Amino acid sequence: MNITLPAPLEASLTESRAALHLAIGLFTAEEVTLGQAAEAAGLSQAEFMSELGRRRIPMHYGVDEFAEDLITIAELRKSIVR
Repeated sequence: MNITLPAPLEASLTESRAALHLAIGLFTAEEVTLGQAAEAAGLSQAEFMSELGRRRIPMHYGVDEFAEDLITIAELRKSIVR
């Protein structure tokens, strides 16, 4: 896909910065997951999360995700204790 930008933007916006901005926009619009956004930005999930934190953009992590994580932790704990 090619995107044409106005000349002033094209001169100041690198490809990597454009990818990061696009990934952040898609993530905040809840159109992609954290992993998908990180991949689109060319970053690890940890790096992408750091960038979100630096920009004070909240994570999409609600009660449902927390409950799923607790179940996963309990299952992992059971498999380790055996």
